[in-house]
Amino acid sequence: MNASPTDAERYPTLTDAGRAMLRHMREHPAAPLFRNESGNRLLATEVDELRGYEDEVARASFDWSPGEPPAWMMDYVARVHAEVPFFRARGMPARFEDIVPTHRGDLSSDISRFVPDPVPLERMMNFRTTGTTGHPLVLPSHPRVAARYLAYHKRALARWGVTLCHGRGQMGVMLLGMQQRCFTYVSVTPTMDESGLAKINLHPNDWRDAGHRARYIDQMQPEVIAGDPISFATLLELPVTHRPRALLSVSMALSAGLRDALAERFDCPVLDIYSMNEAGPLAVHDAVSGGHVLLQPGMYVEVLDAAGRALPPGEVGEITLTGGFNFCLPLLRYRTGDSGALGMCADGPMIIGLQGRRPVRYLTARGRWINNIDLTHALASLPLSRFCVHQAGDASVLLRLPAAEAMHAAAATARLQAILEGRPVRTDLITSEDKVLQYTTDLPEGLAA
Repeated sequence: MNASPTDAERYPTLTDAGRAMLRHMREHPAAPLFRNESGNRLLATEVDELRGYEDEVARASFDWSPGEPPAWMMDYVARVHAEVPFFRARGMPARFEDIVPTHRGDLSSDISRFVPDPVPLERMMNFRTTGTTGHPLVLPSHPRVAARYLAYHKRALARWGVTLCHGRGQMGVMLLGMQQRCFTYVSVTPTMDESGLAKINLHPNDWRDAGHRARYIDQMQPEVIAGDPISFATLLELPVTHRPRALLSVSMALSAGLRDALAERFDCPVLDIYSMNEAGPLAVHDAVSGGHVLLQPGMYVEVLDAAGRALPPGEVGEITLTGGFNFCLPLLRYRTGDSGALGMCADGPMIIGLQGRRPVRYLTARGRWINNIDLTHALASLPLSRFCVHQAGDASVLLRLPAAEAMHAAAATARLQAILEGRPVRTDLITSEDKVLQYTTDLPEGLAA
């Protein structure tokens, strides 16, 4: 068995100041129970490279518009077909529009076939996703890829005139979760002079005293707080006095009502960022522009119909991606499962009427609300390719499974009933071969809006 990584391996460029910041976040009297350890794993040369990358992203402009691919497109397509086993087996198409779209199920079946041959494996990272739609995934990444997220978050913040400045001895970013089981850790950001980063879980079980949650946030004073609508709904209930410079909502759709409530309470911009593990931060909602303005000039976005044909601007279809900054997972006509229409604003393309993955809460038999991710964790060890959990208006719960996996119904039902604190769960079959919406509810409060 491999030994756990040391701090020197997790933080190759760590200084005494960074070490002190880690201790401060971990050992504060109001600190939560950090259940995991992580790190940036960035080498000194990579830190310098990332600073330059952030500058490039801040200045970059889009060289494509809806329906008009960029000049780099066919060179990119040729390279992907030459280097990526999955696409090489298909053969190079004559035209871009001849490429058969891929989807989450393709990645789920064998992710190794989507990693380019030249990518060295020594420092590759794999992480498991737990989304609200489609198939569970293990995705390839790299320390440099993970660090690049910050460049696009900075680009989004710049639309609201926010330039990050927290550095040594300060907390830059606090990530919020609100789950019964959550990956929590502390780290530092080398490109921000080792400013602190902490992922915390607002669930009371992760704290020695539930009252410490607000105290810890107030004492750490993060420059930016990021989370999803479920964790932000909990944040609103806490007596937090700290006012961050911005709130970033990622991974799930944010309702206008919750966005307005957060903006009023914390007196700062609230950014609704359209992001996914397969592609990173894709767009940020801008009410003035009338949609989600795209953030990645190196990501070409199409909207496809059910047959895989590209739709003209203004027509609603499935958002489909080509390109991206994850060199371990180059995307080629990747269907996201989300819908919207393409349009243009003053400084580039945008998505109009985005309908993404919605956060869902479930009412337990004891009258408590739990996160849909807790249901994912409850079923995670079962070999299910997909499943649907629906809570009806009377709070009854229906679990649907593919017919070929019906033998797991009893085990899945027992696990859901346990996490739902005894609420009965009925079972049925998924009859469609298409993608399914994994979590749904008829209870208005279940949408966490």
